[in-house]
Amino acid sequence: MSGAANTNLVERIARVLAGVALSSNAEGSDPSAADEVDRTWCDHTNQALAVLHAIREPDDAGAAAGDAGIWQTMVEASISSAE
Repeated sequence: MSGAANTNLVERIARVLAGVALSSNAEGSDPSAADEVDRTWCDHTNQALAVLHAIREPDDAGAAAGDAGIWQTMVEASISSAE
């Protein structure tokens, strides 16, 4: 097992944001939003990139748990792969 997902990080975050907006389990009204998420997740790509830009630098707890430089390199790689 490689420890990496098959879907890029920007798409995964965008799908979560679409799901939050659409699903009745979150802020939306659709009790079965999966198909609509599949159709609209791209509309949330800029928001997903904004999330990644916001977390490029770990907070104190994250930095204490691991290598902050590696974290930043990994997040920046995910940003670059989507742009």
